[in-house]
Amino acid sequence: MSEEVTSSRAKKNELWEWLKALGIAIILAFLIRTFLFAPFIVEGESMETTLHNSEKLVVNKAIYYLQDPKPGDIIVFHAEQKRDYIKRVIAVAGDTVEVKNDELYVNGKLVEEPYLAQHKEQAKAQGEPFFTNDFPPVQIPAEHIFVMGDNRLNSHDSRAIGPVAVSTVVGRAEFTFWPLGDIRVTK
Repeated sequence: MSEEVTSSRAKKNELWEWLKALGIAIILAFLIRTFLFAPFIVEGESMETTLHNSEKLVVNKAIYYLQDPKPGDIIVFHAEQKRDYIKRVIAVAGDTVEVKNDELYVNGKLVEEPYLAQHKEQAKAQGEPFFTNDFPPVQIPAEHIFVMGDNRLNSHDSRAIGPVAVSTVVGRAEFTFWPLGDIRVTK
């Protein structure tokens, strides 16, 4: 009879240990997803050729607790109440940004954008006279950033919605993980 009691206690202890481990795993997953990393699905073609529609990527939510967004970062932000956008940071608070003659200028200096080279060539081959419409200088206010999609002809970004509040930034896109054949670090 004592073997049955010992066996029953051992099973209860093992079940309790499994339940504790499962509970801890759920809490850790929740904390990681809430404060550190989150998955994101690219919707649309505004970041072509850098990111593609339906790609899945990991967003680093913790990075902007330590530093502010920088030009060149690919970020996810709350653009609408129920929709997030993914765009590239072009300028930060205090900067002046403009496009003239299809060239990007920040604080009066030409910005090299090597990530656009392939897309610009495709647009010109399709007969597009320019890749980015000119716009007059825009001064970025405090606590805001100016963002644009890499597919400048097909992107709803700061040119339309204005500078984006840093407080709406979810995090920085770090790498794509789906489809498996296209796993890569985002740049």
